[in-house]
Amino acid sequence: MNKYENATAFFHACEGLQGWNGCSKYVANGAKFTAQCEPLVEIETVEQYCEWMSGLGKGPLAGCSYSIDTSSFDNETATALFFGTFTGQHSSDGGPVPPTGKTTNSQYVYALKMNDDGLVEQMTKIWNASWALNELGWV
Repeated sequence: MNKYENATAFFHACEGLQGWNGCSKYVANGAKFTAQCEPLVEIETVEQYCEWMSGLGKGPLAGCSYSIDTSSFDNETATALFFGTFTGQHSSDGGPVPPTGKTTNSQYVYALKMNDDGLVEQMTKIWNASWALNELGWV
């Protein structure tokens, strides 16, 4: 599998709420995670992020979905970019407030740096979390 195919498979596994069990085969050991948004400041590894995403989508935002708006791969930097839209409704327990019934359509970008073995070694999520949280009625 080439680097872009592996990055794409990881993206779908992560957004498809497969958690670490479904994502680990696409990720290098100890892969780092970064994001400049409040809900994710304490997440430092790709493994932690995969589990957070799975918990969110199987808990307060059960039934959520995503779409890829566009994607690309830069061979020089071995970096895949995925621009997507996440759609979720807070209709289940487990959020910071009781279910609001409100929906978010939140845009985001994954930047996935791939290593020589074609595995994710660094992930950055670019996301306007405050917008999504406001739409959900969580702030």
